[in-house]
Amino acid sequence: MQKTEKLKFGCYYHINNRGINGCKLFGGRENFEYFLELYDHYITPVADTFAWVLMPNHFHLLVRIKEENEILSTSSDLTGFQNLSGLVKLKPPHQHFSNLFNAYTKAVNKRFLRHGALFERPFQRKPICDTDHLKQVILYIHNNPIHHGFCEHILDYPWCSYLTCITTKPTKLHRESVIGWFVNMANFKYQHNQKIQIDKIEEWLHQT
Repeated sequence: MQKTEKLKFGCYYHINNRGINGCKLFGGRENFEYFLELYDHYITPVADTFAWVLMPNHFHLLVRIKEENEILSTSSDLTGFQNLSGLVKLKPPHQHFSNLFNAYTKAVNKRFLRHGALFERPFQRKPICDTDHLKQVILYIHNNPIHHGFCEHILDYPWCSYLTCITTKPTKLHRESVIGWFVNMANFKYQHNQKIQIDKIEEWLHQT
């Protein structure tokens, strides 16, 4: 079992979770869209996102937890960041992800008349400490739909950040950093068209 890593401010992580007992998380377009709305509400204020993919029964993210001063300087509403004395006190980063999962679970339970947990606990997280591994994780995330047989090319899968990376439309995804790690757009696309060692990357991601 993977050791639970404490999320630290200023650090990069591969984060993933799946439905408890392999159950489905996203049953249709409205589920995917609602999860992304909640993600923007709970996670964007405290983390930069570089890659993501939502699969029917699991998801993968590449994020950087912001530094404490970054969170405070960009938060227009500090509600929930203050203690009883009125002093600013940030929640631990993992709490924001727990809040996301709890909010989505409540909505799904209400919509489908179910009860109980929806996500596995604790969610998995792996610190990423160098550019080479950041690139490998991005390739792994974007190739997940192909690996699981949902499409033959990532262009055909809508619930993934690859499409956002190759466009110029406004986004909160840190697209320029991602392309920069691959040097340029041409190399970004080229690397995504090469066969990657999925099993080897998965083995590394699950190492303690």
